Amino acid sequence: MNRRDASHIEHDYLNHLRIERALAVNTLDAYGRDLDRLTAFADSRRRDVLQLRQADLTEFIAGLSVSGLAPRSAARVVHAVRGLYRFAIREGRLDDDPMENLRAPRTFRPLPRFLTIEQIDALLAAPDVGTRLGIRDRAILELLYATGLRVSELIDLRPENLDLELGVLTCLGKGRKERLVPIGSVARSWIRRYMSESRGQIACGKSSTALFLNRRGGRLSRMGLWGIVRRHALSAGVAHILTPHVLRHSFATHLLERGADLRALQAMLGHADISTTQIYTHVTRERLRRIYDRFHPRA
Repeated sequence: MNRRDASHIEHDYLNHLRIERALAVNTLDAYGRDLDRLTAFADSRRRDVLQLRQADLTEFIAGLSVSGLAPRSAARVVHAVRGLYRFAIREGRLDDDPMENLRAPRTFRPLPRFLTIEQIDALLAAPDVGTRLGIRDRAILELLYATGLRVSELIDLRPENLDLELGVLTCLGKGRKERLVPIGSVARSWIRRYMSESRGQIACGKSSTALFLNRRGGRLSRMGLWGIVRRHALSAGVAHILTPHVLRHSFATHLLERGADLRALQAMLGHADISTTQIYTHVTRERLRRIYDRFHPRA
């Protein structure tokens, strides 16, 4: 192994993920931070990353939990490191995998939080639809709950991505995979109102390809969307549990509770693996158990 192989492996691996695997920018950023942890660990031992052996990496993994990293985050770090070494072997920069048989600290996936129907109603009624920004915010909240879109998927939407007559939208999810998602009639009516009454006023003559605009007429940012959700969550009295992703969880949970097919839900959410969607079956079972315990006379 030469010095160049070691010093460039992280950069080359991230490029591989970006170009050949087409991972999302946010995922790449997270992997970059994870590999920075490994590099810092190697530096503390005056070694290059490719010089670390299994005993070193066992200590590195054990240190993830000690440092206070959440189990899911620690698991992601281990996944990134495992991928790095497998990439190095495929590229001929290593002969043996030092991560072989090493596992992440055990993680228990928490049940997703979601809003009740009553809380959803309060949230959707929170924006002042007598203003152009209030109409925009109502359209955003309605669309998030109607489709279960991720934050990045919503802010990347363009007007041409929506077919309001047919009632579907096209979005690019993780891995730049395109999918079709149905839109309910109520959300469609608010998007039409936003497009006809508000978007042009908000744009103030500026040209933007984005569907949803910030108050200056530019493309809405992730932080801008979080701010919108947070502001109306405060008005609705659900700020302690609400993030944009909770609306995605609420969409999935309410559909499943009303008999939606798990495979159809997987397609709408854009999950690559059905096991990710199955977490919502645990949510509904937990809720049914609480209802039973509360109301059954012999519970």
